[in-house]
Amino acid sequence: MMSPGASARGGGGGEGGDAKEKLLKVPNRPQILELAKDLKKRFILELEFVELLSNPFYLQYLAQNRYFSDPSFVNYLNYLQYWRRPEYIKHISYPHCLYFLELLQKEEFR
Repeated sequence: MMSPGASARGGGGGEGGDAKEKLLKVPNRPQILELAKDLKKRFILELEFVELLSNPFYLQYLAQNRYFSDPSFVNYLNYLQYWRRPEYIKHISYPHCLYFLELLQKEEFR
């Protein structure tokens, strides 16, 4: 015999059902879901950009179009240093991109 709060899937106390109901009733849920999608897009975009730094032709393109002269772009490259941390580095397919990212921090290389 099931207790009044037990779910049909075999959980004691109905924790799974209550948690799902609470999740559905979270205020601002659509905004939270939209923010999560935006953060995932940003993660993928920044990952792809960092990995592009492994391509010497792309680095040449950036240099020829004077991106390295733009202080905001140089600050962005500095911001991307977080990809060196273990929780992010595991997502990188081309690890030598981090070497180029490090070199791009030096003005004499740019």
